Amino acid sequence: MARYNKIYAGPVSEVLPQVQERLCAAAILPGTALIESGSSFAQAGAASNAKIFIAQDNYLAMKGVDDTWAANDRIIGMEMLDEQLFNVRVPTGTNVARGAALTTNASGKFVLAATGNRIIAFAEEAYNNTTGADQLVRVRAAKSALASA
Repeated sequence: MARYNKIYAGPVSEVLPQVQERLCAAAILPGTALIESGSSFAQAGAASNAKIFIAQDNYLAMKGVDDTWAANDRIIGMEMLDEQLFNVRVPTGTNVARGAALTTNASGKFVLAATGNRIIAFAEEAYNNTTGADQLVRVRAAKSALASA
């Protein structure tokens, strides 16, 4: 069970983030990183250098943050703007400190950035994920993630 019930976390002064809808060949969990792949979305790989989108929860079908988008579905990818907050998926065993620099792993989940990795987001909260499952952690886009977009 996820800690949050939405992927887009605000601010409330902006009703919704900018989004794009595209088909995705693979099953996708909300809160993971997406990249453009031709006219479709694909899951971002490790320390991806492409423009990053965040897979939104399928609120149109009344699905939650732990409900996977099926393969070949038209999914919603949210554009990361630095004034907005997102809840992104962090794998189990990851200890995130507030302000920690994050990048993506091979499955599009957010992990601590090693030296030389592209920083995609900064953690807005501290969370030690020892739950045995992926969890959602609140982040803000890094300026470097926007500059390469």
